[in-house]
Amino acid sequence: MSISFTVNGKTHKVSEQLDMPLLWYLRDHIDLKGTKFGCGIGQCGACTVHMDGHAIRSCSITLGLLEGKEIKTIEGLSDKVEQAVQTAWKKIDVPQCGYCQSGQIMAASALLKKNPKPTDEDINNVMTNICRCGTYVRIRKAIHEAADLAYEVS
Repeated sequence: MSISFTVNGKTHKVSEQLDMPLLWYLRDHIDLKGTKFGCGIGQCGACTVHMDGHAIRSCSITLGLLEGKEIKTIEGLSDKVEQAVQTAWKKIDVPQCGYCQSGQIMAASALLKKNPKPTDEDINNVMTNICRCGTYVRIRKAIHEAADLAYEVS
């Protein structure tokens, strides 16, 4: 059995190790190191990527489930919302240690694409990624800033 999927716009075909988690394929087979390993059980969110526009935990999905899917990693962020999130992260100086931040950015950009003006409660409900440094207040502030940047009226 062979499957095909895209990562950051590039087609990948695999026929072996279909039980391998996507995280390890990204990091070890195509050298995309921005997606981090955190817990390995889908709880912490350091491995968050987009699959067909939805934030998912890449440690918890195997290659065999990716037929026809579009995967986007932190290295592939490019649209207006995604760039606004990255800009806001820098402006607010969100990271402390920074380890979880690629996953946080991926989760935040998926949130803003579904909800352009989230409330604090919306953010708290959707942003389930763990930050050991406790930068949640800055993360929330950056999400509001990114919403303003991405959806400002011209």
